[in-house]
Amino acid sequence: MIFSKSLQANILLLMSAAIWGFAFVYQRQGMEYLGPFMFGAIRFLLGSLALSPLLWWRRFNTSQYRSVPIRKILLYGSISGMVLFTAASLQQVGLQYTTAGKAGFITGLYIILVPLLGLGLGHRTHMQTWIGATLAVSGLYLLSFTENMSLAIGDLLQLGGALFWAVHVLVIGRFSPQVSPIALSVVQFAVCGLLSLLVALFVETTLWSQVVDARTSILYTGLISTSIGFTLQVLAQRIARPTHAAIIMSLEAVFAVVGGWWLLNEILTKRALLGSALMLAGMLISQIKPRHNTAGNIDSVA
Repeated sequence: MIFSKSLQANILLLMSAAIWGFAFVYQRQGMEYLGPFMFGAIRFLLGSLALSPLLWWRRFNTSQYRSVPIRKILLYGSISGMVLFTAASLQQVGLQYTTAGKAGFITGLYIILVPLLGLGLGHRTHMQTWIGATLAVSGLYLLSFTENMSLAIGDLLQLGGALFWAVHVLVIGRFSPQVSPIALSVVQFAVCGLLSLLVALFVETTLWSQVVDARTSILYTGLISTSIGFTLQVLAQRIARPTHAAIIMSLEAVFAVVGGWWLLNEILTKRALLGSALMLAGMLISQIKPRHNTAGNIDSVA
């Protein structure tokens, strides 16, 4: 059976969403053995190392980015890496205090935060974004706020992470057209990993036995989630329409809930399920654009 290129791209994006959704499960499991910063350090350094052969192959098989100065790649990668470090650290620390499913949905709010933050850069924001944001905020209230109107610390950290994931999307959207996306990722993952390692050396104590015990989580998040997930997205978004890509990638939150239920025995209450449904609806609606709009959209994975 021969699939159209568009369908192939959508399948690759769906695979990416599943990989990233299940990554929340392994990130949470990793916290049973390692501190959040050492886990992040090993994960992103491994991801950078795993992508390096692909960078070497691309450099000798395409002439598009050969003339780009190394210092430009290092500068853009360093800026992206610092933003990535902030977003990933908030997410990883927050996972110690919330479920993988809730973390997936709250992190997914970056899809709505991107166009809202884009207002400050002169980007247009359509009515669908505001409707989606309203639904998502309503869902966040049901999912995370307690009866005394307080937000759990883990969910608050995930919300802060979602904000920086949105900033990361905007940064990548600004830098990636100017340099090789794979080179940018290799550098930003390395910077993020080194910053995580620096913090871990000061605030955490790590034994080699802990790293060995966390090997499954490290291998999944470092190789499959970071390297393979990113590569599938890059391949798919050469063909897929940005709006379709964003909608499919928002399903990452659904896979996070499925993974949490299946592998961690996490259960959402009826209130939390309703909140999750409202948040997913908000994410999807926010990506619907009028047919006559041809303005470029920024879509990327954090």
